[in-house]
Amino acid sequence: MTYQQTPLPSLAVAGILALACLTAPAATAHAAAATVSCTSAEPALADKLRRHITAALAERAGTVAVGVRDRTTGTTCTLRPDAAFDSASVVKVTVLATLLWDAQRHGRTLTRRESDLATDMITRSGNSATDTLWEQLGVERVQAFLDAAGMSRTVPNLSGYWGLTQINVRDQQRLLALLTGPDSVLVADSRAYVLDLMGKVVASQRWGTSAGAPASVSVHVKNGWLPRATYGWRVHSVGAFQGAGHDYTITVLTHGNSTMSYGVNTIQAVARAVHLDLVPDDRIEDRYRPTTRPTEVVPPLPSRRPGSS
Repeated sequence: MTYQQTPLPSLAVAGILALACLTAPAATAHAAAATVSCTSAEPALADKLRRHITAALAERAGTVAVGVRDRTTGTTCTLRPDAAFDSASVVKVTVLATLLWDAQRHGRTLTRRESDLATDMITRSGNSATDTLWEQLGVERVQAFLDAAGMSRTVPNLSGYWGLTQINVRDQQRLLALLTGPDSVLVADSRAYVLDLMGKVVASQRWGTSAGAPASVSVHVKNGWLPRATYGWRVHSVGAFQGAGHDYTITVLTHGNSTMSYGVNTIQAVARAVHLDLVPDDRIEDRYRPTTRPTEVVPPLPSRRPGSS
């Protein structure tokens, strides 16, 4: 079965200026060359996660950053938490959060138009919808939300190319924490709105951190993918999972992938290890397994909008 990939956005791929160089150079660094660090109120669980995440990455090439947090057991795991990556489409969660936060500040709800755009942006990874909302908000309002959320190392692209926003695991995990727990940034209705859309992502895009999730947990996921002349394919996935006595989030960011499929497989190896360690009692056959495989599509030469550089 083929993976139906959303065309890459004109704004997100502005950095792809030499299409002949889209194929990634051979990656030489192993993904797990850095040390996975885990802490927990249950030391045995921390040790198990550390060993299993490390093993999942042992033979993988490229650069991988990982974040895991389980509120129930007080468990966190990190690998390269501050390494910077081009965001690709995972930044769309930030765009929606900014839109809702800004609406809150003005004491209003989303318009029907905004709601339709948000739904397309998250559930289908709609790029035109993201273009529209990004331009409506502007970099200043996106930055204001990042400041309010404490996402201090997320850097919007100043030329307006939202897919080239610089992100890292630490800030993505902070955003997921805002969405899944009470906080002073987003009200309960706003948090529920984002999670609801992340729970309705079309089947062809429910790969990544959702792989291996047991049937007893709810799945909220957003993925991103983007090839560039350097570091090959960026392939990312963020997810929030509740149920079976757990409330946990997973972020996996990667680049240096030779193909999109390679990056997806790396992310899913980590995700399966985490889900199985946190919820070991569910039967293996009841675990969520994406049935589609990604097929890479080389994007067209990006267009530039007036005023963009």
